[in-house]
Amino acid sequence: MPFSLSDEQKQNLVWLIVGFLLLALLVALGPMLSPFVAAGIIGYALNPGVDWIARKRIGPLRIPRFVAVSIMVLLLALAMLALVLIVVPLVLRQIPQLQAQIPPLLDQLNAFVSPRLHQLGIEVRLDMAGIKALLTQQISTSSDEMWASVLASLRVGGTALLAGLANLLFVPMVLFYLLQDWHPFLKRMQTMIPRRWAGRVNLMATEVDDLLGQYLRGQLLVMLVLAIYYSAALSAAGFDSALPVGVLTGILVFIPYVGFGLGLVLAILAAVLQFDGVYGLLWVALIYGAGQVLESFILTPKLVGERIGLHPLVVIFALLAFGQLFGFVGVLLALPASAILSVLALHVRREYLASNFYNRQP
Repeated sequence: MPFSLSDEQKQNLVWLIVGFLLLALLVALGPMLSPFVAAGIIGYALNPGVDWIARKRIGPLRIPRFVAVSIMVLLLALAMLALVLIVVPLVLRQIPQLQAQIPPLLDQLNAFVSPRLHQLGIEVRLDMAGIKALLTQQISTSSDEMWASVLASLRVGGTALLAGLANLLFVPMVLFYLLQDWHPFLKRMQTMIPRRWAGRVNLMATEVDDLLGQYLRGQLLVMLVLAIYYSAALSAAGFDSALPVGVLTGILVFIPYVGFGLGLVLAILAAVLQFDGVYGLLWVALIYGAGQVLESFILTPKLVGERIGLHPLVVIFALLAFGQLFGFVGVLLALPASAILSVLALHVRREYLASNFYNRQP
């Protein structure tokens, strides 16, 4: 008997093929879609603020949504500008300090290492003068050489740089229009869901929205508390750069493990540049050790909540997997994406346990 498909099966097959073709197109257009993806993520975080402003009234008139969107985009731009103004002076101030500290640090290293290697029968003579001259020359590069290097990089990678700048400028524009039509866009997306799946998809979307909202609110509170803690603790220990290092450490916490590591490196560098001996390093170890305990055992469980909690091995795997697939952006999205996948996996598990395939007896 020849194999034949019903009309419904033929329609399902056609739409399945269309879906795979659309997915392949999205994969092919991946680099071009990056500003849209970035704008969508930022828009999801900013939309509650836009809704809150749009509900306010000035006298008898309600604030127009495009005004609310403009306010939120402006606040985001000011926050990014403030972050740049924190980072740049910190780097510019530490470069001369690093240049001045290199010779005594290398002398201390040579005095510490050489006798111990000699006791082990290893005769190694470090050319400290040559190392000092090389490092000092690299750090004290003249402005003309820096501009020449920048211009050479522009000539080699000018197209990639222009593309990156275009995407950077494109994101705010996409973000503005996306926030302006956020709710109509979601309604149009809901109408595209097959009616037989609409209830289940809406239920999962509600759970995901609640989970992500809890994650974002909790993560922002964790960042704020840790920024205050690290800034206050480093200031009490006498660090000159306590405020920028503390604020950066708090902000970078949203990148799991990587953020803490980068903040720790900044603090160690500040300690080496400012203090003699191990005084500064001991304070860094104490402050950042206590900060890690505070974040892991108090702030994250209380503010982010146990609902989004994932096993440490799952977190590490998610960071590696998303980083391999999507680069640095994937590292940023690893935890919220894993939380979304956990919701989907929960529903798939329920369907599997309720299926005839699972429950059928031999």
